[in-house]
Amino acid sequence: MAAQIWYEDDGDLSVLDGKKVAIIGYGSQGHAHALNLRDSGVDVVVGLRPNSKSVEFAKEQGLEVKSVPEAAAEADVIMILAPDQYQKGIWENDIEPNIKEGAALAFAHGFNIHYGYIKPSEDHPVFMVAPKGPGHIVRREYAAGRGVPVVTAVEQDPRGDGWDLALAYAKAIGALRAGAIKTTFKEETETDLFGEQNVLLGGVNKLVEMGFEVLTDAGYQPEIAYFEVCHELKMIVDLMNEGGLNKDRWSCSDTAQYGDYVNTVIDEHARERMQYHLQRIQDGSFAQEFMDDQAAGAPKFKQLQEEYSNVRIEEVGPKLRAMFSWNNEAAKDADEANSFTGKIARAQVQDAE
Repeated sequence: MAAQIWYEDDGDLSVLDGKKVAIIGYGSQGHAHALNLRDSGVDVVVGLRPNSKSVEFAKEQGLEVKSVPEAAAEADVIMILAPDQYQKGIWENDIEPNIKEGAALAFAHGFNIHYGYIKPSEDHPVFMVAPKGPGHIVRREYAAGRGVPVVTAVEQDPRGDGWDLALAYAKAIGALRAGAIKTTFKEETETDLFGEQNVLLGGVNKLVEMGFEVLTDAGYQPEIAYFEVCHELKMIVDLMNEGGLNKDRWSCSDTAQYGDYVNTVIDEHARERMQYHLQRIQDGSFAQEFMDDQAAGAPKFKQLQEEYSNVRIEEVGPKLRAMFSWNNEAAKDADEANSFTGKIARAQVQDAE
């Protein structure tokens, strides 16, 4: 069955007339949502800890900034955009004791609602508007008169206006220019975690790392191995993005295509491992493991970060990337264009320390 998709005419901004929207957090998504909402005529307040490094950045953009409890107390819609592991504490300590009766609670990822770390009372509408792109792209596309598509869901709808709120919010951040796909908190959470763990990060990163090690262990030069298993990946992903797997295959040589078809590295054993990881996502054991580690100060997470930041491919990667003049220019342009986003990212790190 085809997914239901809403577009610009399906959202009504007047639904947000007379309503105050609190954006909790001012990171990648937070700054984009707050600025896009404001520019769409919505009354916005940003909720931050008073000592947050992000306060000055939000104020520089002309936004109203208050503490999280103050912002929550006056808001009719509260969008929580803090990292997953912090949302439960923010909800219990700052939002739940102060939230207005009947105020709507919104998310850009279903993790905390789906796994029950946040349990709003039944009088609060709960919806999700999740952009399928990073915040700086959400902001850039809005400013250009375009939009980034979103997936949207309603978990609790006590008054029957949950979808009206969700689509109005999606329109206000520019998403309905591209489209909003109907989903559920369960579907969004489980597919998002699965994709990250098994394909986008846990799959691609480990394939690149392992392929590099197999070639260099066999005596091939690390520079050549890097080009073959890492550098050319962007070209393949760009082709997929433009025209799917078929364009990716048709754009490469017959030799490459044949090798793709008879590849026995990604076989049924990989499918079995994917099914195992999906089961851990579905039954909540992955979420529990992650949240328990975070609650203990993230010792395992920090150990893994250190371990995987120093894999062998990273010894040759920086030297070769410095040779790509087009990458250097693109990085320079991006740094200039997104200097504000960079400040926000650094502030987030400092806030979390």
